[in-house]
Amino acid sequence: MFKVENMSLHYGEKMALDNINIEIKEKEVTAFIGPSGCGKSSFLRSLNRMNDLIEEAKIEGIVKLKGENIYDKKYDVIDLRTKVGMVFQSPNPFPMSIFENVVYGPKRQGVRNKKTLREIAEKALKQAALWEEVSSRLNESAMKLSGGQQQRLCIARTLAMEPEVILMDEPTSALDPIATQKIEDLIRELKNDYTIIIVTHNMQQAARISDKTAFFYMGELIEFDKTTKIFNKPKYDQTEKYITGRFG
Repeated sequence: MFKVENMSLHYGEKMALDNINIEIKEKEVTAFIGPSGCGKSSFLRSLNRMNDLIEEAKIEGIVKLKGENIYDKKYDVIDLRTKVGMVFQSPNPFPMSIFENVVYGPKRQGVRNKKTLREIAEKALKQAALWEEVSSRLNESAMKLSGGQQQRLCIARTLAMEPEVILMDEPTSALDPIATQKIEDLIRELKNDYTIIIVTHNMQQAARISDKTAFFYMGELIEFDKTTKIFNKPKYDQTEKYITGRFG
């Protein structure tokens, strides 16, 4: 899905990422782990060009999505962010109804037919395991939902755009254990249809839900392999120290 070659990122004079090389496979869950400030969220945001919104950000190298360099001047950023959706750390529903939250993207893209919008909303909410909880209250404010429901609503809003990739930046860090488990169950289900890339500080979460894990440290990608190998037999001492809690 993604092939990243010799990619570096600077914020002004500060180097955030140095010479990253990685291939991310389709329909797998890939976890990015590492201590705070190691570059994992910066790298995640590079995959749908969210760093373009930061004035002093400068990217070098190549980031290919299905063989096309997304940093090519001709590449359509709006099209990229349709293909590569994003779910943020804290739930961020819009101050509007549950229904309008889900269909916001399709409406912005010109979908006006009420029946079509209703079908899009129902499908996305079912995929996000939220339909049964909200089907009778679609016109209520999204702000009335619990934190966990709001995060699943944000996932539904992303799914309504029919992306190929879903980026998740610590999507459960603001949630309680029960809501966290629901999101993790949802991620396992969604990987049948989507490529999912998740940043997490929670080692147990990475071990539970991901197929592959990438360990970042001080702007470098130290190690990338199958999750079972990273957690049971890491190649590098730095990786082992981090996952066993000796630093970070």
